[in-house]
Amino acid sequence: MEYLNKLESFDKEVFDACNLELQRQQHNIELIASENIVSEGVLFAAGSVLTNKYAEGYPGHRYYGGCQYVDIVENIARERAKKVFGAEYANVQPHSGANANLAAFCAMVKPGDTIMGMDLASGGHLSHGTKFNISGKHFNAVGYSVDPTTSRLDYDNILAIAKECQPRMIVFGASAYPRAIDFKRCREVCDEVGAYMMVDMAHIAGLVAAGCHESPVPYADIVTTTTHKTMRGPRGGLILCKEEYGKQVDKAVFPGTQGGPLMHIIAAKAVMLGEALKPEYKTYQQQIVKNASVLANALIDNGFRLLTGGTDNHLMLMDLRTSGITGQELEKRLDAVHITVNKNAIPRDPQPSSITSGIRIGTPAVTARGFKEDEMLMIAKWIRGVVDDFEGNQERISKEVQELCAKYPIYEH
Repeated sequence: MEYLNKLESFDKEVFDACNLELQRQQHNIELIASENIVSEGVLFAAGSVLTNKYAEGYPGHRYYGGCQYVDIVENIARERAKKVFGAEYANVQPHSGANANLAAFCAMVKPGDTIMGMDLASGGHLSHGTKFNISGKHFNAVGYSVDPTTSRLDYDNILAIAKECQPRMIVFGASAYPRAIDFKRCREVCDEVGAYMMVDMAHIAGLVAAGCHESPVPYADIVTTTTHKTMRGPRGGLILCKEEYGKQVDKAVFPGTQGGPLMHIIAAKAVMLGEALKPEYKTYQQQIVKNASVLANALIDNGFRLLTGGTDNHLMLMDLRTSGITGQELEKRLDAVHITVNKNAIPRDPQPSSITSGIRIGTPAVTARGFKEDEMLMIAKWIRGVVDDFEGNQERISKEVQELCAKYPIYEH
């Protein structure tokens, strides 16, 4: 890419590393559910001169001079976020999804208060109350699990746990949950115990924006998300909430948990949100869901077991316990043939988290690249071949993957 090539004259060592990563992305099929391939517009904004500007505070109320133009950018991002999601209020400053979650907690509950969230082993995120994260250290975190038989959310069980521990806030949303979440039922659970409803929609935000998944915004008191993953924007965070909570959310972000915002990333978020308002974005998100459904069914047809028996969104979780291979080993084998996945724990996993009995697969990045249903069928067959006879199939599959990637370059120049 032209802008990357310019880096070579300034720092050859860093350029070489960046170029290697560009080549890896060009030559690998990216199936990590939390990754995507952004547009060139997002790349350009993220690398813009806005990185030079400190802008502590908010538009019109900064602690530094010379913010009149970055104010314009942040206001564009805020207004677009509200329009995309139909939200009353938006804060676009969180540096990440985890930062957004921490700010949401600080805005709505006090240290020591009880919060509930999906436990890590069931597909939740570490920032939802795990004991080794600040969310589990500063709050009394209680976890809920998926049904042991169906691996789906059991809202009656969540309610029963909530009645017992009386949480101040319940967090819904997941990092590895392949089914649609019933946000109306979540609201009913929260209302029954008088808890705030928080939704971390990081994984499904793009689907929500395009109407491919029910939106939590009409039901939740506060919604957090990353701006990458299905959103296809820069790595960062975003908070949406009701107008009445806007001031306390802003204070929780700055000065509560962050200092100066990353204005170049906020510009990239604005570009991404502008893209989300275009008709082709909805088409893209619909194709993500189609691809995930076809890939899930193809994996099942090839003899693999998927948790919950399939997917409603952009990801699926493969249970490898009957395949004679661990998640760690399959991740390594697939990487050797230029297919990138991540090992992932499954509920009640007999393997440690460093090994796991599953892998998580998602379709946002391959869809951004242009892959459709036929390519999903090919991917399923390749994964089957890697599991059945890695040494015998490695050279052939690697060659076929490379040929497919060459047909769909991630950037044209």
